Amino acid sequence: MGAREMRPTTIAADYKETVHLAMQAVEDAMNDVVNSEVTVLRDASRHILAAGGKRIRPRMLMLTYLALGGTDLEYAAPPAAAVELMHTASVVHDDINDHGVLRRGRPSVNAIWGRTFALLTGDFLFTAVYQLLAPYKDLNIVLARAATALVEGETLQAVAVKENNFTRETYARIIGLKTAALFQASAEMGALLAGAAPAQVAALAQFGYNIGLAFQIVDDILDIIGDETVLGKTAGIDIDQGRGLASVTDAPQGVSDVMESIKKKMLTGDRLNQGREQAESLVSMAIAQLDVLPDSPAKDELIALAEFAIRRNH
Repeated sequence: MGAREMRPTTIAADYKETVHLAMQAVEDAMNDVVNSEVTVLRDASRHILAAGGKRIRPRMLMLTYLALGGTDLEYAAPPAAAVELMHTASVVHDDINDHGVLRRGRPSVNAIWGRTFALLTGDFLFTAVYQLLAPYKDLNIVLARAATALVEGETLQAVAVKENNFTRETYARIIGLKTAALFQASAEMGALLAGAAPAQVAALAQFGYNIGLAFQIVDDILDIIGDETVLGKTAGIDIDQGRGLASVTDAPQGVSDVMESIKKKMLTGDRLNQGREQAESLVSMAIAQLDVLPDSPAKDELIALAEFAIRRNH
């Protein structure tokens, strides 16, 4: 991939230790790149990073890399960090738009530093992505495509709410852009870093895309039924603002601003079950794509990651 020369990290004998080392390398890369001399940017960035999160996107990249024979964890860590920082930047901006005060179990950047510094922190995290990926040539194209999709998806969502036109087709298009595209990029980049064959790259990209769709559907279900203390973020925002699974209709209709009435409607109907069934089907299709991989602990971890996308409660 043309990245700078790095000393290969030794793969541990214990596979779980290898995964731990891989994810620690990602954390180190993220914290290093946000070490700004501008105190508020450094502190706000490290605040949101220290809150943790699922890290499912960088984990997918690292596991894909390992499953295809990659061994240099330090080489793969910066692209994985870039993926996570892109996602983190988007949620910092989301909390501004949504007036979210809780993110990853702690006060949001917006709640502590205010809208202006939250906006600048999100921008700073986006620029850190460029810094991390600069040495990786064509990987920039993959992630740039996902970044464009993310913004397009968020914009289409805002338009759909404004125009009271949140159909099933619109919902599918939105989650494909705003969520699944970055999952797709994560798996695709992991495959490319490992020097995978084109057929393997394509299969892993589809794996990531399907997991991303399932992940967002479950996220929207949890937004309907979730508890903030479990979710770690402000619950009900998507419902309250006429977005997400609760707002999906078969034909355009007005968007309700009354969160509780929507919850009641959704919980007494069959739409939640339909959403869960669709997510499970997507995960099954995703796991089938992993047939292009040889059997390995990394492949098993990718299967577990896929199942986590639909079994989680936060």
